[in-house]
Amino acid sequence: MAVEIDTILVPVDGTDRSDRAVKHALPIADRYDAEVHILYVIEETVAAGLEQGDIEADSVANEHRAFMDAVREQVRADGHNIDLSQSTVFGYSASSLTRHPVSVVLDAAEDIGADFIVIPRQSVMDESGAMLGKVAEYVLTYASQPVLSV
Repeated sequence: MAVEIDTILVPVDGTDRSDRAVKHALPIADRYDAEVHILYVIEETVAAGLEQGDIEADSVANEHRAFMDAVREQVRADGHNIDLSQSTVFGYSASSLTRHPVSVVLDAAEDIGADFIVIPRQSVMDESGAMLGKVAEYVLTYASQPVLSV
């Protein structure tokens, strides 16, 4: 049975584990000639700070741009020929209590038609922005796509 992968979703939170997930996704994308979609999931305290105006949206956007620039540089340096896309989403919201990083990742996978998910498994909770490590177990359990947790 041949495996077809057209779109790989890689949820990230800006941690070193996120970098590792991206590094695992790139050769898979190369092998299957698939697009990689980076979903930057904003953690709870940053989301609350943005909603309350305590954190400048530009600083968060600059952080995400820097992460994506590093991903693009990795793609070029490794000689991959991969289409990249990206989006950003709040993992939590005070105005929508049903919004949780697990549902955000699973919904994004469905929305973009992902065939495969690569997710960081164990974020170090002391690391700024870390949260996806806790989410990986649930994504592994509930995703309708194959999942690689790294």
